[in-house]
Amino acid sequence: MPSRDPVADLRRIAFLLERANEATYRVKAFRSAAATVAALPAEELAERVAAGTLAKLPGVGDVTARCITESLAGEEPVYLRRLQTTEGTDLAGAARTLREALRGDCHSHSDWSDGGSPIEEMALAAVELGHEYLVLTDHSPRLTVARGLPPARLRRQLDHVARLNDALPEGFRILTGIEVDILDDGSLDQEDALLARLDVVVGSVHSKLRDESPRMTKRMVNAIANPHLDILGHMTGRKVPAHGSGVKGGGDRGHRAGQTRPPSTFDLDKVIAACVEHGKAIEINSRPDRLDPPKRMLTVAVEAGCLFSIDTDAHAPGQLDWLRFGCERAALCGVPVERVVNTWEVDRLLEWTASHA
Repeated sequence: MPSRDPVADLRRIAFLLERANEATYRVKAFRSAAATVAALPAEELAERVAAGTLAKLPGVGDVTARCITESLAGEEPVYLRRLQTTEGTDLAGAARTLREALRGDCHSHSDWSDGGSPIEEMALAAVELGHEYLVLTDHSPRLTVARGLPPARLRRQLDHVARLNDALPEGFRILTGIEVDILDDGSLDQEDALLARLDVVVGSVHSKLRDESPRMTKRMVNAIANPHLDILGHMTGRKVPAHGSGVKGGGDRGHRAGQTRPPSTFDLDKVIAACVEHGKAIEINSRPDRLDPPKRMLTVAVEAGCLFSIDTDAHAPGQLDWLRFGCERAALCGVPVERVVNTWEVDRLLEWTASHA
């Protein structure tokens, strides 16, 4: 396949970002990369692509390096394709359509682990928001900092949820679940028999987030292949600044305001291929301090045909209204409504999760 002109592609991205009134620093990043590439001999550019050292050039970062590599391979850069796909789209309208289609939230926490409110308060807040269901996904045992639930406490929680469901308004139910830790070898941090009892299992990496890419890739792929896992939670584990979100409020023990953390590194194509192969969903985490996965990764997953779950990862009742942030991100990346599992009726959702067992 003949190569494209990476300088032209970078400049086109900068133009589209500028026209969309994106942040100046983002526009500048693509213009700076274009200037660097334009001044580089073609032979050196090809050598750096082969050696994977583009990002060592002044003015070139990981994102722009990927765009250059894709362009030289004859592929329209994913970043450019996303911008052109959504160009002229009423993104606010698309996000609103997604939000209105959501029937529930598949990732939430209570004061049984690191949340700040009782389960019933979380459930009633979800009712007020018009949800049909809320999946309760408190943490698993090894995440002691978040008061993860060992098997005995999880069993007590399941009994408690059953009693609550009998008293909640008709047409709404709490679905049982867990945010289970993905351990070093990709196994899940809870008894298989208990995982099999749950309606929805979200699996997330919370430890050794700086593992080398091959190890992290194997860990994630092994977890995705586990029949008990349904949704891959906040896949990169990153933390970003959350300006004006009040992200710490509500007894949110597991998240510190202003905390930042770079994303984990792994083979994105292999992780996405595993999700597609096993019919698992990738979470679009709506927390303002996560917004995970990054847009570039989300676009790749959309094009690969992945399923998604737009979730709040709420640790307090008011945070259940953060779904709009995930919907905005999903709309920007062209996520189809029909591929978002929590737009499905509860019976279809449970049929899907049961099919993984």
